[in-house]
Amino acid sequence: MAHTNMAARLRELHLQRPFLLPNAWTIGSALRLERLGFAAVGTTSAGLALDAGVADGEAGRARTLAVAGAIAGALAIPVSADLENGFDDRAEGCAATVLDAMARGVAGGSIEDATGKADDPIYPLDHAVDRIRAVAQAIRASGGDFVLTARSENFLHGRPDLQDTIARLKAFEEAGADVLFAPGLPDLTAIRAVRAAVSRPLNVLLGSDGIGLTAAALAGAGAARISLGSALARAADRAAMDLAGSVQADLYDHWSKAMSHGSSARPSSAL
Repeated sequence: MAHTNMAARLRELHLQRPFLLPNAWTIGSALRLERLGFAAVGTTSAGLALDAGVADGEAGRARTLAVAGAIAGALAIPVSADLENGFDDRAEGCAATVLDAMARGVAGGSIEDATGKADDPIYPLDHAVDRIRAVAQAIRASGGDFVLTARSENFLHGRPDLQDTIARLKAFEEAGADVLFAPGLPDLTAIRAVRAAVSRPLNVLLGSDGIGLTAAALAGAGAARISLGSALARAADRAAMDLAGSVQADLYDHWSKAMSHGSSARPSSAL
């Protein structure tokens, strides 16, 4: 399927609420999610960082784009990439990252307003909006299609200011974002307030700290898209390390049961 058709398909999925978007971190994990029947997959910066053995946010532009492009090339469903903050403070650099992702067959992606700097974690509103506007303009000028998700990172960086978060999302919508996302919203009341304030589809992260709500509850609060973030990558890593620990402790029964379930070279439907 051509890239433009992939982006159109991803755009359409947001109208089929709720739309569940699992996040892959490798080609293999993406292929397994596709075989489970998901209509699209996302990538996860934390998952990529875990796979690379570095901290979240340190996988880098080259690795992020290479993995996203490889996943997009391997799947017959749309891929939405976690592009962090575009790997550039400048609006034009952020736009260049998105155009690179498009060229690799990625159908959509997210750009956040987090700076990556501990002492100044969130871009000023005007600059954050300029970055989203530059990306949206670059997409239009390219003649292609790309589903742009704009993220407000306040709640992940010690700024639990719901009104500022809503103001940012509204400004991102006006600047051309297709989907809006504020990870870390604390409860259904906050989710409903965001949903009421914007008209573009809202992405909500399943299993956000402190919420513990089901996909059905999030959909009822107005989420058009429900993503899993790094949950699958962290669960897989934890299971692998637990199994390795059982081998180290010579717990043969635990090891043999695990291997009998998933030792086949044929891809398993079990996550």
